[in-house]
Amino acid sequence: MTREEIRSLVLRELGRIAPEADLSALPESAPLRDELEIDSMDLLNFATAIHEALGVDIPEADYERIASLRGCVEYLAARLAR
Repeated sequence: MTREEIRSLVLRELGRIAPEADLSALPESAPLRDELEIDSMDLLNFATAIHEALGVDIPEADYERIASLRGCVEYLAARLAR
């Protein structure tokens, strides 16, 4: 899976978590929780959706690594490459 495909999937799932958000204006390195005004339960739902879509487990200890769009894409690309 390419980074662009991962990015598209991440944005799709973020759109489900925060449907009112303008994801086209989402800065690559901005904290998702701040930009999208999501809480810890939303982040858990996002991690679960990513797991279901890609089969990648995201332990809670790694949530910091998926805290931005860029970080999430990089993290998932590395996990999928294993």
